[in-house]
Amino acid sequence: MPDKRPPRDLAAWLSLIASQEIPVLRQTVRRLDEARQNLERVGGREITEIVLQDPLLAARVLAYIQSVGSRRLRGDITNIAGAVMMLGVEPFFRAFDRPQTLEGRLGAQPAALLGVLQVVLRTQRAARYAHEWAFARHDMNVEEVALAALLHDTAEILVWCTAPEMAIEMRQRQQADHSLRSSAVQQAVLGFPLAELQLALCHAWRLPELLLTMMDDGNAYLPRVRNVKLAVDLARHTADGWGDPAIADDLDAVQDLLHINRETLLHRLQVPPAVLPRLLEDERVPGRTGL
Repeated sequence: MPDKRPPRDLAAWLSLIASQEIPVLRQTVRRLDEARQNLERVGGREITEIVLQDPLLAARVLAYIQSVGSRRLRGDITNIAGAVMMLGVEPFFRAFDRPQTLEGRLGAQPAALLGVLQVVLRTQRAARYAHEWAFARHDMNVEEVALAALLHDTAEILVWCTAPEMAIEMRQRQQADHSLRSSAVQQAVLGFPLAELQLALCHAWRLPELLLTMMDDGNAYLPRVRNVKLAVDLARHTADGWGDPAIADDLDAVQDLLHINRETLLHRLQVPPAVLPRLLEDERVPGRTGL
């Protein structure tokens, strides 16, 4: 990408992102190639499992289905399994043949590639947390909740892909001053918070209103949205280990969501034994409400 910085308004950013192919993970391409070679034995479930490991491909699949499906059917497609079923196996492979890879896009910029892969790992962890908690809450559609968590930070990934120097600058600013809020850093560097770009992209891709609602933190008073937000928050705060002070509040909030105690939650999260005593000690005083 040229050294010229991208424009500092949402409309221009949307145009810039739309002008470029959204890449997918190299591992995803390998798995799709393997599945394509065994087409007669591959079904929608196998394809769905591949897509749900890659937030970028998941976004591409949902955007694509909105562009080809009937208006009535598009509104009903709120998970990847439904999208794959609507497309069919062979049409799916034709639609996503030979995609550009994230590693190919950023191969000449190793710092940016490492940074974006860390964000991808974080989204995968958030989706896993969201899925487990939605299941524990007996949510009517666990896959929708997990998908919303997986896609929640797609805008951040696309900034790494489109303007890696700006993504690196945001990360450096926060590493230099941990008291800075992410939204404030994003506003200073990009000219707007990433949450605004995220929602703008979802509207541009015409994603179902249900998914938009679950990805909008402003709706966190709703249990399903709170499930997504807490999964995203905990995945973010544990990205570099379990030492972030914000983790204690995250754990309190998840305990409230699931109505379980701290010890049970830490066991479910498979927290490393070395940090268990500290996280048990800083549990909030019993009976304290809210955050």
